[in-house]
Amino acid sequence: MSKVVLISGASSGFGALTARALADAGHTVYAGMRDIAGRNASAAAGAKQYSADLRPIELDVSSDESTQQAVRTVAGEQGRLDVLIHNAGHMVTGPAEAFTPEQLLDLYDTNVVGTQRLNRAALPVLREQRDGLVVWVGSSSTRGGTPPYLAPYFAAKAGMDAMAQSYALELARFGIETTIVVPGAFTHGTNHFLHSGTPADADVVAAYETQYAGLMDQVGQRLAELEPEWSDVAEVATLIAEVVGTEKGKRPFRVSYDPSDDGAVVVNAVADRIRAEFLRRVGLDDLLHPVA
Repeated sequence: MSKVVLISGASSGFGALTARALADAGHTVYAGMRDIAGRNASAAAGAKQYSADLRPIELDVSSDESTQQAVRTVAGEQGRLDVLIHNAGHMVTGPAEAFTPEQLLDLYDTNVVGTQRLNRAALPVLREQRDGLVVWVGSSSTRGGTPPYLAPYFAAKAGMDAMAQSYALELARFGIETTIVVPGAFTHGTNHFLHSGTPADADVVAAYETQYAGLMDQVGQRLAELEPEWSDVAEVATLIAEVVGTEKGKRPFRVSYDPSDDGAVVVNAVADRIRAEFLRRVGLDDLLHPVA
């Protein structure tokens, strides 16, 4: 059955690939992008040309007004919203100490608080419908092996993952399902590393260079070496499309695509099992699945 989908961060990377995969599957997809009349004008035009089912929409997750307006537009045009996909995010690279508190706040605002803004705009629609799916695009960094110089980004993705886990339980009795999609590290096929932010404190960066000279380049090179030739970032989009197309009640709580195998699949499996066992112990196991 065709779904009405709203996805954030759809101008490039996972978001753009996912929006196209969902449109190919016959869904009506609103591809959220910032500044579609300006810097993302070409991405918006490309989305329009790709499919009549792919509709670029202004969506800035750092703005309450923008998130509210985007949801009003979708609900107004379609009369419903079936799937919300949290994909917008930003990466930074460098020694953790060299990032100012303001930089960390800005990173958390995009990667974590942005999901809250979008939820507060969209969940009233899904709750009233007593139906829907929320997909969170996470990261294997939350529980896999993690290299240095990516700490602020990893911390933000871990915060988003924690939000997703709690939201899953709090939405289940409204008939709303949750899936966390966990991509591994990709050194090509997305713009994460290319467009990553850098620390503002140059003096601290210089101090770290005395002991860790060229470390970020080494991390990038070694991550690339771990990534097998058959790795395909488009498989993340395919995975999300499969989740959306799966019958309600049969969707996985968490699903991964990690060609480099950083260990997150193993750790997540244990953590999710313990989570489920604890909920059974406290008599809340009904929250593990959405109400039909």
